[in-house]
Amino acid sequence: MTRAAAIKHGYTAGARTLANRSVGGLARTRVTPNALTTSGVLLCLAASIIVLFEPSNEILFYWLAATVFVVGSLLDILDGALARAGGKTTPFGAFIDSTTDRVSEGFMLTSIAYILARQHHPIFVAVVMAAVAGSILVSYTRARAERVVVITGGLVLAPWGVLGWAIALLALTAWITVVQRVLHVRKQLMEASK
Repeated sequence: MTRAAAIKHGYTAGARTLANRSVGGLARTRVTPNALTTSGVLLCLAASIIVLFEPSNEILFYWLAATVFVVGSLLDILDGALARAGGKTTPFGAFIDSTTDRVSEGFMLTSIAYILARQHHPIFVAVVMAAVAGSILVSYTRARAERVVVITGGLVLAPWGVLGWAIALLALTAWITVVQRVLHVRKQLMEASK
């Protein structure tokens, strides 16, 4: 295992452990995984609307949107852990969870594309589209937290011109992962055919 793979594995395992611990007490309440999912999606939608007000006060609205987006994304991440902790996992629930995760991220990336277009940065609008396409192709659950961190960092640093570059990083890492996985599958198939 490479050093990067070991770090990513440790990060993923640590995030899962933290999520499972976080929902331990919540599993004993009447809060359902669907309630977390719905709340998370609605907060991410709210964040994507809040960020559109950035011309009024960049720091206030970028940072407020970043905060609301993080809270919504955390709820979206914790819903699966709550379902597992409460013994309420279903294949349909997992499908809905992954779908709403993509919807939540899509809301924010659409707003970011709009902001970048309004600021006359057409290249970064194209980069947002590349980030969307790349994130669809990458295994969603492992990369979700990483994309939340990059998008949130971009929003927090947006008043200083970092938003487009953060999304460029998101697009680049997504496509590097896609290429790595394609090459890995190709190698496995070639070895199997020998």
